[in-house]
Parts: sequence; structure tokens; C-alpha cells
Amino acid sequence: MAGIVAYGSYVPRYRLARDVIAKEWGQPSMGGEKAVAGHDEDSLTLAVNAALNALPDDGAGLDAIYFASTTPPYREKQSAATLAAVLDAAPSVRTADFTDSLRAGTSAMRAGLDALHAGAKRVLVCAGDCRMGEPDTLAEQSYGDAGAALVLGDDDVIAEVIGTHGVSEEFIGTWRSDAHEFLHAFPGGFESKFGYTPFVLAAIQGVLQATGTAPESISKLVVAAANPRAVVGIAKALKIDAKQQVQDTLWMLLGDVGTSQPLLLLNAALEQAKSGDLILLVSYGDGADAILLRVTDQLGRYRSAASVFSQIERKRLLPSYGKYARFRRLIKKESGSEDLSTPVVLFRDRRTVLSLHGGKCPACKTVQFPRHRVCIECGHRDGLDEVKLARRGTLFTFTNDYIHDSPDAPTSHGVVELDGGARVYVQLTDVDADQVEVDMPVELTFRKYHEGSGIQNYFWKARPAA
Repeated sequence: MAGIVAYGSYVPRYRLARDVIAKEWGQPSMGGEKAVAGHDEDSLTLAVNAALNALPDDGAGLDAIYFASTTPPYREKQSAATLAAVLDAAPSVRTADFTDSLRAGTSAMRAGLDALHAGAKRVLVCAGDCRMGEPDTLAEQSYGDAGAALVLGDDDVIAEVIGTHGVSEEFIGTWRSDAHEFLHAFPGGFESKFGYTPFVLAAIQGVLQATGTAPESISKLVVAAANPRAVVGIAKALKIDAKQQVQDTLWMLLGDVGTSQPLLLLNAALEQAKSGDLILLVSYGDGADAILLRVTDQLGRYRSAASVFSQIERKRLLPSYGKYARFRRLIKKESGSEDLSTPVVLFRDRRTVLSLHGGKCPACKTVQFPRHRVCIECGHRDGLDEVKLARRGTLFTFTNDYIHDSPDAPTSHGVVELDGGARVYVQLTDVDADQVEVDMPVELTFRKYHEGSGIQNYFWKARPAA
């Protein structure tokens, strides 16, 4: 019985009201708000933090890690390999990126199911997206940011896969080439009429026919869509109750979060499901994928690290379009020096920086970071044992830096005393400077520090514990 054994979601803390965008350009507001990745977040960090919520014990035992995104940080460099390093997965883990289509997330999920049928025991599928709508367009109001992750396996399954069906079609509806910075779409209802609706219905009808399932027996239809109206049309075509049987797209709260949307909505449906429920997951992009799942008794014993809805409630509103523009680098600045990076240092320190490994003295048992040759406590000179550090702790001390150039000034720097030992010096994020205080509980979150020499530099930051 292959299916989902764990899931995790990640919704960035920042929100931007669509009224703010509309006011900036003199447009009509589409209402609600959208989730906005912080200036130190990208598609990879969104996926990493979703995966950490799905895997409290990190990547031990994973046979494969699949990353899905239409906005990966590199055009030629595998993001799944970085994920594996952060999760401390075994070197033998299989890694792959799925991209260039909105249904990359479900494509990765179906590939993960194939891997299980071929003998794998645990497969991580995660997605993250930070798509950009062109400024002064309605698309800018629509696109949001989020990450989602699923762990697939064949034991302790909380939702078993009953059947899958996919259709692949050549269709240009929404696109972006290397020459484009923003997404483009054919105006009018062309994509909805000739692409989205027929492709999604074909995938749904295919899986229902293959499994002998009637539409009215579906407990929750989870359909990715660019707007809520599209889902209502699908429900009407299937003759099911849009209010009772269709999962809310969360568009008014988060926006269209791209490749992450189907997996995020599935996680939201699982949070409210009960044993025996049939959940039909559908995604769209150059065709469509449909995956039918049945919830098992195991779901009643499962607890997610952070629910979708709790993360939606924990938010920080961006006060102005200008701050959003700085987050998105829509404003170019010539001041400040360029950060430098070298692949040599990144390779040498990868277990320290990505996996967050420190040292433990074999003599006095003091845990310390980074890992030194000589113990800082007792002076033991024969090296320290490598240990993985905790990602929660308390703030030992801090300072607020008003000089450091940041889109979210001032920048708070702090020393965190981690549970289990070791102190780490990190930046703080997702918190206002006047809310930072000594002894506050914090959690480490994987973030982007800077981009130098064309290389993305990631490390850990601290934020108030959920």
C-alpha cells in the first residue's frame, strides 16, 4: 500500500494586501492578500523548510529526494542535492529536480510512487515557488509564494494512493523564457477554455474511470487553479457540490503559489480529513495529473509539525509597495559593495553550513560551533566528534544593526543557545527589532544570506519559535 506517510507545509510570514498593489498603480483591487517570501527566502528555502516540517528526524532513511519548482535558484545546478545536504541524507540518496511546468510537483509525486514500486522505501517530494507577475498588471496581485512537502512510503501510510492518471498536451497558455523576467499569458479566456478546463477534466475522468469511482463519492476535490472561479467551473462540470466537496484554493489568503499549490492544498485537506475519505488531487500545466487517495486510520495518530492554517494566521503585513519592491529587487541600487563567494569554501564547510554540524569534545562533552580542533572549554587537542545540532533554543544576546544595508532594516544579530548545547551567531528574521528580547525562544530557519559571484549562499537564521 503506497501512499503518503508524512507531510509538511511552509508559508512565509509576510503578506501583501492586494489593495496596496492596486493603490500603487491605480488599478482595481482583486481583494484579499498574497503570501510574500522574505528578502532572504527563495524557492529552495521554502521547500527546505516545508521538508523540515515533514521530517523532524531529517533525511535519515530517504531513498530519493525530488525538488519541484518553476523558479529554481539556478538554471544549471541541482537544488535537490542542496536539499539532501541540509537534511543530512545519505550520500547514496537519489536526487532530481522537476521544473518548467506547474504540474512539476505532481510529476515528482508520480515519479516517487514509481520509485516505491521499484523498491524504494521512503521518497521525499517537495516544492517551492516564487513566481513574479509583471508590475502594474493584475498578475502581480495573483502570484504568491509557499512551499510544501510529502514523504511517500509503503508503511504507516496516512493516505494510500488508489490510482493515478495524467494527460500531456502541447499548449502555450502561461509561459516564461530565459529572455523574460516575468510570466506572460495570452489575454482573455483562451487558456481557461482550451487548456485548463479540458485538460483537468480529462485527467479527472481518466482516474475516476480507471478506479471505478463516482464523482459524488469524492470527499474532497483538491484542484490547483490560477483563481477560485476556475475550480467552481470544474465542480459544475462534474456535478458535485463546490462548497462541500471542493478544497478552498486559499487564493484570497495566499495567492496562486504555483508548483507548490497542489501539494499545499492537499496538506490542508489532510488536516481536516477523516479515515475513509477519498481525496482527488489534480494539477495543471502542459496537460494535467490526477491522483486519487484514500485516508487511512493512521491519519488520526499523525500530527504535523506546523499546520497550513496555523501558518496562515501567523503573518506580518508589508506596510508599503516600496518594501515589497525591495524584497523582489524591483528597485536597483548602486550603493553598497558586492558580496564575494567561492565554491572552495562552500564545499569545505558544507556540513557545517548546510547540515548544521558542530563538534562535541570527547573529554568534557562540551558541544560547540563551529567544530574546532581544540576544545574551547577544556583545551582537548585531539579533535572533536562531529554532531548534528538542534534547531531550537533561546536567544542569549543580540544587537540591532542600523548600518547594515538590508531590505528589512534594521538587521538583528544574535547569539542563540541551542537545546542540547552549543551557541551559534546568526541573523534574526521574521521579527521586528523592538520585539527581540533576551531569553526569547527561537527556532532556526534555513535562509538565503547573499548572492556573490553568481553563487547563492545559504545558512541558518533565527526567528521567534512557533
